[in-house]
Amino acid sequence: MTTDADEVWATMLTIVTHNLEDWRRVVSEQVGLPFSRVRVIRRLVAQPLTMGRLAEASGMDAPAASVAVNDLERRGLVQRAIDPSNRRVRMVALTDAGHEMVARVQRVRPAAPAEFSALDDADLEALSGILSRVAEAADLAHA
Repeated sequence: MTTDADEVWATMLTIVTHNLEDWRRVVSEQVGLPFSRVRVIRRLVAQPLTMGRLAEASGMDAPAASVAVNDLERRGLVQRAIDPSNRRVRMVALTDAGHEMVARVQRVRPAAPAEFSALDDADLEALSGILSRVAEAADLAHA
């Protein structure tokens, strides 16, 4: 039997998407933020973004992004500032508390999906090694 990369990828996507909502729920419960807000603050880790770019990166329309940023600003997790290179543009950046919240999000480690119970220790070790190599190739090892 030959398995190509596309088949493996399709299987991985099925497993991840099937369990994604549970992961989002656990993250939201543990950090006390709706997942839509978690998505926004994670996009701001590398650098401040304009509202337009933040909306696009977060998969939101502009009004939804504005509501999210207003909420995050009230919580002290983000701040708006005028872009020094274009005073008509407002940038959104994480505050120190926002960076701390992102660190909390990154520490959330929900339990593995039930499907993983079919794997023994050797299988899990092999899968971990393979996924580590894939993540390294994609430069995701520290994401």
